[in-house]
Amino acid sequence: MITGAVICEFNPFHNGHKYLLDKIREDGCDCVVCVMSTSFTQRGDVAVYSKFQRCADALTGGADIIIELPVVWAVSSAQRFAQAGCSIIKSLCKVDRVYFGSECGDIEILRKAAKATLDTQVTSLCKDYMAQGEYYPNALQKAVEDIFGKAVADVLASPNNTLGIEYIKSLMDSNIEVRTIKRVGTAHDSADTTEEFASASKIRNDIKEGESSKEFIPCTNVACNNPAFYEYGERAVLYALRNMAGEDFEKLPDVSEGLHNRIYEAVCKHNNIDDILSEIKTKRYTLARLRRILTCAVLGITKNHQNSQVPYIRVLGFSSTGEILLKEARSSSTLPFVINFAKDSKNLCDDAKVIADMETRATNLRTVFEKAPSPCNTDFTQGIIKV
Repeated sequence: MITGAVICEFNPFHNGHKYLLDKIREDGCDCVVCVMSTSFTQRGDVAVYSKFQRCADALTGGADIIIELPVVWAVSSAQRFAQAGCSIIKSLCKVDRVYFGSECGDIEILRKAAKATLDTQVTSLCKDYMAQGEYYPNALQKAVEDIFGKAVADVLASPNNTLGIEYIKSLMDSNIEVRTIKRVGTAHDSADTTEEFASASKIRNDIKEGESSKEFIPCTNVACNNPAFYEYGERAVLYALRNMAGEDFEKLPDVSEGLHNRIYEAVCKHNNIDDILSEIKTKRYTLARLRRILTCAVLGITKNHQNSQVPYIRVLGFSSTGEILLKEARSSSTLPFVINFAKDSKNLCDDAKVIADMETRATNLRTVFEKAPSPCNTDFTQGIIKV
């Protein structure tokens, strides 16, 4: 059995995601493993549908196993996001290939770019550009162009290319092959559509506006009338932020150089998230990074949490093919498996229990952002999803 894996968000699961899974099948994989972020995403935003809903949609759309990427790393930088997802994949000991969608579709130039970002000259130049006020993505791209040329640097300008480069770097110490599939349809975050494809952000916006996106969504069970959006739970976020002291913000991931003081002052001054973000935004900090910081603040995620290692493998659902691979993986994995969360989480070590507790907190908090808040504690009441 040849097993391929993807690290994903499926927020929500749409035709572009199904296209990726279909292409992985066409490339010879018998089993497809998806490591999926849960209640919050890498942008620091809330997931439009629950992880259980998205798991069911992905299994219906062609996945065989859905494994949880714990929220601690789901709301981290691209580097930590990739490292955590890849660590889970490596710990399974049964994955042959990792796939990702990219704008360029050229794995060789992506490998060159990955090596370029690790070059000591590039690292030094990048620091210089950041000292001049550039935020990290621009500084890195400029540094790579200076040393390796425009063709290599240009791939860093596209978000899926950049994330794919982090996957390549995270898997350099393994025997897992990395392959890319060129994205089709619309660009990342585009408001345009084609006959079959729309970006996830376009679909989310349509859902928020009450417009139908069913032509872009392959699974009928995703047609949920109770989505979650950040602004629906804004007061809960403000409450959490206003109960933090200035030194609490200093402990958050990606906070340095006095940023915690700017955040604290903005929280005290403003009464909505957009104004807080506008107040603390500088050329050096992207909005996605700042939103992640605020989400980590609400969830209690610190630098120490994100700098730790993923301590378990939690399975959300599987197909009959996935069940076969799971039986083999459980006997060889380097991490404990969590299948029945209510039961298995009790047997985790203390450090792992901290991560599991944060996951349940995130699952429960997400319900506050729903259009009509649903019951909480679904981590304990929702069983394994089988397709």
